[in-house]
Amino acid sequence: MIKTLHIQGFKSISDQALELGRVNCLIGANGVGKSNVLEALGVLGAAANGVVDDESLLRRGVRAGLPRLYKSSFATARTPAQITLSAEGLHGELYRVSLLNPLESPEPAWSYKTELLSDGQETLVSDGVRSPKKNPKASMAALRMAEILPANPAALLMERLQNYAIYCPNTPTLRGIIQDMQSRSPVGLNGGSLADGFAELRRAFRNAEAETPYDELLGLIDWVADIQTTSQGINLLSPKVPRSKLMLKFTDRYMNASRNELTAYDASEGALYIIFCAILCILPASPRLFAVDNLDQALNPRLVAGLASRLSTWLKQNGVDRQIIFTAHNPAVLDGLDITDPDVRLFAVERNSEGMTSIRRVELDAELLEKNKEYPLSRLWMMGTLGAVPNV
Repeated sequence: MIKTLHIQGFKSISDQALELGRVNCLIGANGVGKSNVLEALGVLGAAANGVVDDESLLRRGVRAGLPRLYKSSFATARTPAQITLSAEGLHGELYRVSLLNPLESPEPAWSYKTELLSDGQETLVSDGVRSPKKNPKASMAALRMAEILPANPAALLMERLQNYAIYCPNTPTLRGIIQDMQSRSPVGLNGGSLADGFAELRRAFRNAEAETPYDELLGLIDWVADIQTTSQGINLLSPKVPRSKLMLKFTDRYMNASRNELTAYDASEGALYIIFCAILCILPASPRLFAVDNLDQALNPRLVAGLASRLSTWLKQNGVDRQIIFTAHNPAVLDGLDITDPDVRLFAVERNSEGMTSIRRVELDAELLEKNKEYPLSRLWMMGTLGAVPNV
């Protein structure tokens, strides 16, 4: 897993390092830089994969933009010449890169200024400042991957970065009304392959005898008796409604048996978001490192707490060390996080007096533990005890 993410000179982040766990929640007011953390990791993933350009960034869920929108630019500080990003694993494996895309003469593809790849024992790529003989827009570390054994810690780190993506579901795409612009496995970045992902999830636990994450998922959606997939939705959906080849079919436990089936088009949007997150956390086809922007959207407070409480165990399915980073605005999400578990990390994101993003891990010290006896974390956040609240 990635232990440390270090970001320098990216958007509102001047210089910040995060010590990550398996489950990582970023809280804070709107506009403080939570999504910038996710996107910095997306840029690093694109760099590890070989090239940084609009296409590679969009594929990872990073918003494409002009160079002047990517580089830090504060009234009290000089605009940096490069953006520097790094990720370090549990065994000292490290990938670090500094990237250039001049403000005055931007290029479609960013240039690599420096690049370093280490497996914790040996430096595999130490490129320094690029010589004119080397293609400045291609990663030397990505090329070196062909020579590194797949089990090497550096290879595992690079694979985790290369497959990283920011998932941001939206209701029209989850319902199948509009097409997903990025059809990344297993559900698409916006949820366009929700039915296909669910069909795979259902198959994975089809013959299980004990309770499974699939059963836990159904337990979170209290009005549902069963969920299936179908390609025969002609009797469930108006012919005027756009549809995908495969559709989700919900059975409502409270309705008359002759009229108790409905598709994702008519179902509660909260159920769709829960299924989306469950698929990402559980299926082997999901990236080993991924982000969800606004995990709590469309979810009832108690439901989002229930979802958050299951993330850590879902991510451990199939013996894979999978990691999630997500942003949230609903205080109830904190009541589902056991931050005494070292696998679960809560980060308060704020802006300092100069406008720079500041990221602080929230831990239960003696003072906070005492307050937590009287109030849940959600209430403490609302009270301002944890910080990361808007100054209004």
